[in-house]
Amino acid sequence: MARHGENIRKRKDGRWEGRYKVFHKEKNKYIYRSVYGHVYEDVKEKLYRAKSELMFRHTERKTMPITAGSSDSSLEMSRIILFSETAEEWLKKIAEQRKYSTYIKYSTVYKNHIFPIIGSCLLSSMDTQILQEKIFDHMAQNKLSESLKKSICCIINQVLDFANKKYFVQVSLIEKKFIKTKKKNTQTLSRGEQARLLGSIYQKMDKFKIAVLLCLYTGLRLGELCSLQWKDFDFKGMTLTVNRTVQRIAMQDEISKTILLETEPKSESSKRIIPLNVEIMNLICRLRTDQIYVFGSDRPLEPRTMQYQFKKMLKKAEVEDEDKSFHILRHTFATNCIENEMDVKSLSEILGHSDVKITLNRYVHPTMHAKKKQMKKLLDFYGQICGFATGKKDVICTKFGNFAE
Repeated sequence: MARHGENIRKRKDGRWEGRYKVFHKEKNKYIYRSVYGHVYEDVKEKLYRAKSELMFRHTERKTMPITAGSSDSSLEMSRIILFSETAEEWLKKIAEQRKYSTYIKYSTVYKNHIFPIIGSCLLSSMDTQILQEKIFDHMAQNKLSESLKKSICCIINQVLDFANKKYFVQVSLIEKKFIKTKKKNTQTLSRGEQARLLGSIYQKMDKFKIAVLLCLYTGLRLGELCSLQWKDFDFKGMTLTVNRTVQRIAMQDEISKTILLETEPKSESSKRIIPLNVEIMNLICRLRTDQIYVFGSDRPLEPRTMQYQFKKMLKKAEVEDEDKSFHILRHTFATNCIENEMDVKSLSEILGHSDVKITLNRYVHPTMHAKKKQMKKLLDFYGQICGFATGKKDVICTKFGNFAE
């Protein structure tokens, strides 16, 4: 609780505010500045640091003027501003300029993994090496995923870049090279697994099985699939238009609660038109109703429900479901397309990628069957060479005899 004389109060928005006096030379009078936080103890610490820094400045740098709008003013401000305050300013900009889901992701990562470690550090005294050591120690102790590690570094660097431009502090950014990305194991269903899954699907069809088939034929993301509406299908032109997605995210200031949020697709290139074949169009027609959503009703299908149904299908088909999320269907689709000699540019556009490199590096996983097929082609190639050399076609040397013998 705040004590009398501390000049700390709780605001109507739920935050705590601490105020302190600063002498403004240009105005020739004292003005108030504030520090903010969601917890009383944090504000008390910020206020103590701010006052201590102010006393240090008055003792060591009495002659430096504070002129509003100048770089000196920004430099002075940086000496009494914590990393957490700058991060909150940056998050406000993210909330205004980016998708709500992006803001929630950044905000959650910041609150859980950045604020507790470096939130109380002053901008003016931040040392990159010490900063990296603190962050990477936290990562190691909590055994965070590679993806989360990258997100933490990305957020810290963006906040520091924001601070550098606003307060001229020139703090070096964190080097991401210390994060080693481990290559994941095969991320597709094998031919045998696909055969068992398809066999199980065709035994007794329902909307969830048709949804899985649609993904195997189009490579749709889970959120894109769950948000499909009947108006997205052109039954005459036999195409599907992707222009929305759905995901479950935490509500702002209520991290324990979530909502199902429908938004635009992941990126601009994710808005795309996908051609469909006759079989999948016939299956989709079986589901046609007066409801808005194809696999939902008057609202999108819950992604977690689709994921649960997919796991049930894998179990029934006797396919090992450990580490197999719904997204494996997208990887399987991409790999099957390449093995059937689809050109990479067409595949990249169907998947909604902005660059063919993403398609090749992340979504195509050559199988042993595909590798053997390509190696077998060398037999015909060398046979043609031998044919040209001897004047006979389709000839290859058999000096060492037949392998089967």
